[in-house]
Amino acid sequence: MTAKALPTMVTVRELARGKLPTAHGEFSIVSFEGPEGPLNDVALVRGDVGANAVIPVRVHSECVTGDAFGSLRCDCGEQLAEALHRLAKADHGVLLYMRQEGRGIGIAHKVRAYELQDGGLDTVEANLHLGFDDDMRSYDVAAAMLQAMGTRRIELHTNNPHKVEGLEGAGITVVKRVPLEVAARAENRHYLNTKRDRSGHLIAVGDDD
Repeated sequence: MTAKALPTMVTVRELARGKLPTAHGEFSIVSFEGPEGPLNDVALVRGDVGANAVIPVRVHSECVTGDAFGSLRCDCGEQLAEALHRLAKADHGVLLYMRQEGRGIGIAHKVRAYELQDGGLDTVEANLHLGFDDDMRSYDVAAAMLQAMGTRRIELHTNNPHKVEGLEGAGITVVKRVPLEVAARAENRHYLNTKRDRSGHLIAVGDDD
């Protein structure tokens, strides 16, 4: 099968690569450079991901509150850990860590959204109240990073069908979607229900109490 051409003007190249031993296993960490200089996004890589094979991939958007601080109001940190655990057991795979905090609105506005959510709005309502779309993320750069490594046919670990559409629209063939669900808890049940009911994520979460 002929790989799809990237239909955007986004082009990046691999800049540097080093070993990264983690609590989950050993990866290589890869940085990239675009026309305007180095990117803040990175890839964690296992094995040969440029082979003509279906490569397991997780595209993870930065969530400093969940990934670094262990926030219980989302599922991001647990999804990151589960993705790394899965990839560490695979012969090859990629985790893209994309600096799209707060679904693309940035950490300062994300905290403002938290304040609104504490007042009763859900995540979608809070973003809209601040003048943003409910999800501001783009996957063109993620697709370009994959293509720079020769990765064009993937098994995407996600619950978000919009992520599948975004990558496919940027030239990546998503052969299979693999769910990446984590257990709900009292602190994030409403958040997860909003993901399912308003953002179309393919997750099975119980109704709010």
